[in-house]
Amino acid sequence: MASQRLKRMADSVQRELSELIRLELKDPRLGGLVTISGVKVSPDLGYAEVYVTVMGRELDDDQTEQAHKETLDVLNKASGFLRQELSRRIKTRITPRLRFHYDKTNAYGNYMFGLIAEAVKDLPANEAKDQDE
Repeated sequence: MASQRLKRMADSVQRELSELIRLELKDPRLGGLVTISGVKVSPDLGYAEVYVTVMGRELDDDQTEQAHKETLDVLNKASGFLRQELSRRIKTRITPRLRFHYDKTNAYGNYMFGLIAEAVKDLPANEAKDQDE
């Protein structure tokens, strides 16, 4: 029963935070499109771990890492404002404190896709065609 409640709360937080970040945060350091990939709410509703990805920036690896740190810094500094706005939108007794983390799942998936593409390109045309089917 409690897990359903936490899931509903996490879904509500994710939906409302997405809108708040898109519409209310006007910090130029955010850069690309900030996407909330997941939210985990603690059982006591004290904290919400918010996992974000940043898309839309074509940078090299060092600049990408710096941009991700900067984005997390902006979001963590704005967490008080976001929590306050969240409490106005979600009618609950307790509004969780927000902790933002970078979600590396998408980057890892792209890395694996690149490795697979590299391995497949060395196969003869017939073998590559057979594996697609």
